[in-house]
Amino acid sequence: MVITNWAGNVTFSARRLHRPASVAEVRELVADADNFRVLGSGHSFNPIADTTGDLISLADLPPVISISSDSETVTVSAGLRYGEVVPRLHAAGYALHNLGSLPHISIAGACATGTHGSGVANGTLASAVVALDLVTADGGLRTITRDDELFPAGVVSLGALGVVTSLTLALRPTFDMAQYVYDDLPYAAALDEFDAIMSSAYSVSLFTDWAGPHFNQVWVKQLASAPAPPKHWHGATLADAPRHPVPGMSAESCTPQLGEPGPWHARLPHFKLEFTPSSGEELQSEYFVPRDQAILGLAALHRLRDRIAPVLQISEIRTIAADDLWLSPSYGRDTVAFHFTWVKDTEAVLPVLREIEAALAPFDARPHWGKLFTMPPEVVATRYGRLADFAALTTRLDPNAKLQNPFLTPHLHP
Repeated sequence: MVITNWAGNVTFSARRLHRPASVAEVRELVADADNFRVLGSGHSFNPIADTTGDLISLADLPPVISISSDSETVTVSAGLRYGEVVPRLHAAGYALHNLGSLPHISIAGACATGTHGSGVANGTLASAVVALDLVTADGGLRTITRDDELFPAGVVSLGALGVVTSLTLALRPTFDMAQYVYDDLPYAAALDEFDAIMSSAYSVSLFTDWAGPHFNQVWVKQLASAPAPPKHWHGATLADAPRHPVPGMSAESCTPQLGEPGPWHARLPHFKLEFTPSSGEELQSEYFVPRDQAILGLAALHRLRDRIAPVLQISEIRTIAADDLWLSPSYGRDTVAFHFTWVKDTEAVLPVLREIEAALAPFDARPHWGKLFTMPPEVVATRYGRLADFAALTTRLDPNAKLQNPFLTPHLHP
């Protein structure tokens, strides 16, 4: 049995893969296991989900999508992917506040690793969670709500506190959006007018290959009721045809552009569920700095463009609102995210990551838990200020370290 992650750069060491068909079966597996991890959609690019023990996939749990109109929430089973849930929400008149760039990822896995979309007023995907059901290391089942002391640690939990079997998410009324793409935003304009650009719509992303004096594209996702944007904007020009963010790739896999209105769930992601997202053959990294340090962070990366560009497919810059979840990349601060989609060559990418991490160190950059980084555990501990509290909680809930692995242990106990 050979199990790899989505990118194929991680081969899991597990001795068995379990696909339980009920929560009761999950509890029994967890109680009997000596070492295990939970596998989501496999979209992490490091061995955060690896184990030499048992892997547990929740994909075969009964697919629950239970909408409560009274509380404006939805409870979903943890194995479901966003793309399987969001059309049902829209059909019932509801929406989530935001989505990631691809709908292919599992809801539980995305929340557990602090995955996000974009928008100065939009928190991470995990910020929509209002409750979750957790199977603890002894096989017990616990419901954690916002009033529970475990809540700020239990949502972005890296899978280290137990097995999340369902989540309850806050809803809002459904809404329509329109998506526009601009070409060739001058680098100088991005620095001079960064806040205005990033706050100009519901969700805004900048894309660059770091090879020229401009950002290749700006993706602007606005409410359908907003006025159509001008042809020329901050020195950029409105695209005359659909675009893919990775140069040379077909836009067929991307969500509709050119201002064509449509439901939120068909515009907030960059990629359609029925297509391979992004380029398919890639590695990814991402670093988060305070939004008020965004311009300095961009300038630091710009100085490394000759190192970044040769091993890069595309880089994306997004914004995320602050939250109170301990291991969230946006914990306690409004944030800008510097995302990198690399060529699939780990040996060539890792030295560049070290240079990026050094360049962003003055801004207390936090690495994305599910992507590639080289930052030592003792440094990561200084960036995620509640990591020691979280580690103490893992010891209390998992005293036999069933959920630990060689990736997690040094980060939780540096």
